[in-house]
Amino acid sequence: MTLSDDELARYARHIVLREFGGTGQLRLKAATAVVIGAGGIGSPAIQYLAAAGIGRLVLIDDDAVETSNLQRQTIFRTEDQGLAKVEAAAAALRRINPNVTVDTHRLRVDQGNIGALIAGADVVLDGCDNFATRFVVADAAHAARIPLVSAAVGQFEGQLGVYRGWEPDRPCYRCFVGENPERAETSCAEDGILGPVTGVVGSLAALEVIRAVAPFGDDVAGQLLLIDLLSLRFRTIRLPKDPGCPCCGGG
Repeated sequence: MTLSDDELARYARHIVLREFGGTGQLRLKAATAVVIGAGGIGSPAIQYLAAAGIGRLVLIDDDAVETSNLQRQTIFRTEDQGLAKVEAAAAALRRINPNVTVDTHRLRVDQGNIGALIAGADVVLDGCDNFATRFVVADAAHAARIPLVSAAVGQFEGQLGVYRGWEPDRPCYRCFVGENPERAETSCAEDGILGPVTGVVGSLAALEVIRAVAPFGDDVAGQLLLIDLLSLRFRTIRLPKDPGCPCCGGG
């Protein structure tokens, strides 16, 4: 696999990075990333992934574009209202970078379809908004030994983690959350969210997808980034592996 003249020019600022270079760009071109959710987190993430040159993006979301999405889901235009999010996002990505292959699935993820949806992926980004789906995605990614980038947002806050729980010294998503999260699930419609919060967290999620494909810097799997944008504070904690975890069993 090689880079065309257009790609060499397009990705020139990546290629000159000593820690990334042409080797990293070729890894991106050969990679498949699955993005669960084309909403607040998915919107900025898939824009940056497409611009960065991920070879194939698989977008999964069952929702349509609504007026209230436009304040934070910047991949969508006013005229996209009523369209399936995955189709509107795919059209935007083709405008951003025609070199990227985009596959779309307008459906809700469940235990019956998740295995086929992520098959062959190099990394999965989960930006959905409920624990039931997060568990399905996390368990499937763990079973398939696909790195999972998991991101969440709320009001002025965000969190981001990378999980490879099949490795003996790395936790899985369930090591972090457990089986029955104590937090009550709420929605942006109920609590509100400042638009740029999703941009910050979604962009960081895209960064970790790229790192999972073409490693650079430190390996952050097993760490949790906590983001408080009300106070502009970032904190990283290391997550322990749970020896009693029902998913990875601590092994």
